Amino acid sequence: MDATKATILPDNVLEVIFSFLSLHDLRNCSLVCKRWYSFLNDENNDVWRLHCIRKLAEEALKSDLLSSVPTCKAKLRAFYHAWNPNDCSRNIYIKPNGFTLHRNPVGASTDAARSKIGFRHGRHAWEVIWEGPLGTVAVIGIATKDAPLQCHGYVALLGSDDQSWGWNLVDNHLLHNGDAQGNYPLLNNAPKYQVGERIRVILDCDDNTLSFEKNYEFLGVAFRGLPDKKLYPTVSAVYGNTEVSMVYLGPPLDG
Repeated sequence: MDATKATILPDNVLEVIFSFLSLHDLRNCSLVCKRWYSFLNDENNDVWRLHCIRKLAEEALKSDLLSSVPTCKAKLRAFYHAWNPNDCSRNIYIKPNGFTLHRNPVGASTDAARSKIGFRHGRHAWEVIWEGPLGTVAVIGIATKDAPLQCHGYVALLGSDDQSWGWNLVDNHLLHNGDAQGNYPLLNNAPKYQVGERIRVILDCDDNTLSFEKNYEFLGVAFRGLPDKKLYPTVSAVYGNTEVSMVYLGPPLDG
């Protein structure tokens, strides 16, 4: 079948064919013609639904964890940006849902995990949900590939060197290069994080800034002057059996 005839295939035939293609091939197909682009731009069609069913655990699809990414394509995108089981401390494992890390109850250790995909260009947002006790230190933020993911003792590992930037949810301090960079957010009697709250992290690689939102309230820019390096969503934890989920949202919505 030549390319011209292929572009006039009925929608139900396209759905079947596209459902067997890789994401890379689907990206190429979206460039073939306006009709295919429009078809694949429907983020809830059966192509993306079938890919979701194949890739994502049923537990994740049925839970409220992905409520901030309502379309099938957005859920699939979040899965490919989730915690990396091959880029975390040996004391951490990623649960079967694919989005939640579990820190084993190991004494005198601080443990971290990075996402599968890092960012060097554009604007990106993701949610972090700390679903277990914080312990004495619980840090969310970003790191390069050179930042360590495990160390001895109970410390703020994320933010302990010049390769990571973090916000300690326990004492509301910003951390970088081993130093506290001040309180955050800059509010009088800023409320402490409550387990289960969704923190939205906003990385602007064009403006080189990192910001946070809580309960849909913008808390201000936390870090400026970030380097021109690939930066990964990262957390570090100390409490045994605590769990942290991360859901990639895509470009942040302004306003």
